[in-house]
Amino acid sequence: MINKAIFDKESPIFMGSRREIGNCSIGIFGVNYDRTCSFKPGARFGPDSIRKVSPCLETYCPKLGKDLEDINYVDLGSLNLNSLESIDVINNVRLATNYLIKNNLSPLMLGGEHSITRGAIEALVDKYPNLILIQLDAHADLRSSYMGNKNSHACTMQRCLEILPEKKILQVGIRSGTKEEFKLMHDNNQLINFRSGENGQEFAKAISPYKNNPIYLTIDLDWFDPSLLSGTGTPEPGGFFWNDFEIILEELKTFNIVASDIVELSPEIDSSGVSSIVAAKVLRSLIMTVNNMQ
Repeated sequence: MINKAIFDKESPIFMGSRREIGNCSIGIFGVNYDRTCSFKPGARFGPDSIRKVSPCLETYCPKLGKDLEDINYVDLGSLNLNSLESIDVINNVRLATNYLIKNNLSPLMLGGEHSITRGAIEALVDKYPNLILIQLDAHADLRSSYMGNKNSHACTMQRCLEILPEKKILQVGIRSGTKEEFKLMHDNNQLINFRSGENGQEFAKAISPYKNNPIYLTIDLDWFDPSLLSGTGTPEPGGFFWNDFEIILEELKTFNIVASDIVELSPEIDSSGVSSIVAAKVLRSLIMTVNNMQ
């Protein structure tokens, strides 16, 4: 049984990141894993691709009015995975997240596939028993099991629901899933009505009861439309664009986002590199949005 998270100190780091924790408030780490991928693999290359393209971005975001140069954040590298069994990877993610929490760092995790979110949630609920989860995704990910694996990326939200003490997930942009998954979302009032090109009123209304809750924000990059971000293993037409993402962040900026992840970038699918750049810009925005866990 693995009992300590080990990070690869030789991997590339996101622009402006420190290598040592020091007085940092945010901690980035990667999980190079895509074993339960059900269509096109390659998400294991996502974390390093985000890091490698990041220098093409400016450190200043005019929309958020913030500059990375004013924020202290560390990139610990990607996890060394001694086993690629799903439950072992999830356990490794839990240990890594616990390590960041103990060092007063807000975790920002780079995937890899979506199954890894469960490990971060397992660690965070010990500190935040009233934690809720907001999911930006094309897919519901609420299956009990998929291809014989209950820890598949297609089951990750169901596993998280079982862990969250308040049993609350808010799902934004879901446009693919089984009949049973959509019934579950509607019955539990967890599918938020938010459409591309619209303002954030419906989203703001849906999240308003959770102003005082700590929030975990999970971003599956297939939430974006394939015409913007094609480098993902399970693209789904009818998605969202950068302005839509900015609307989401605008509504969340006064909420208590304590941790987040970005998953399902498969950079080799998109030879243009645009998908990796969009993902890197998402990470830049998250660094400017998550709150310190002090």
